[in-house]
Amino acid sequence: MYEIARRTLWLRSSPPREVTVTIGLPVEEPSGEWSCPYRIDGLDGWEHQRRVTGEDAVDALELVLAVVRSALAGSHEAREGLLDGMLDGERAGQRAVFVRWDTEVNAAYIAMKREISSGEAVRQVVAGDDTVLDFGAEGELLGVELLDAERQMPSEMRL
Repeated sequence: MYEIARRTLWLRSSPPREVTVTIGLPVEEPSGEWSCPYRIDGLDGWEHQRRVTGEDAVDALELVLAVVRSALAGSHEAREGLLDGMLDGERAGQRAVFVRWDTEVNAAYIAMKREISSGEAVRQVVAGDDTVLDFGAEGELLGVELLDAERQMPSEMRL
C-alpha cells in the first residue's frame, strides 16, 4: 500500500498503546471501479489490510473515511471510553459526551462514555427536581439524566 494519510490515536490502557490508522492511495481496478486500501493497527481484530471500493478515486476516499470512522466508533475500545484521539470530532486532550434526547417526554441522558451497560449504574443521586446523577461501582460519574431537558440543556446540545 502506498500510504497517503496516517493518524495515531491512543488507547488508555496499561501501558497506553498506539492505534494507527493508515490510508493508502486509491487505485483503479481492472473492473473500472476504484479501491482504497486502509489498515487499523492496535485495535483487536483489525491487524490486516482491507480495502473499500467506489465509483471513482474520490468516492473510494470518501467511503474509506466513513468506514474507518465507523470502525473506530464501533470498536469495543471506543465503547468502553478507552480510545483517545480524533473520533467524531474529538481531539486528544478533549473528551466527548454522548447525548440522547427524547423530545416526546422532554428527557435527555448525557453519558460520559458511548454505552452504559444495564446495571452499571449502582448509585443514583437526585440533584434538584429535574436532574439525576448515575454513578458506577468505583464512584465515577457515568451520566446525567435531565427530566426537563429543553429548559436545562444548552442550545448547542439541543440538536
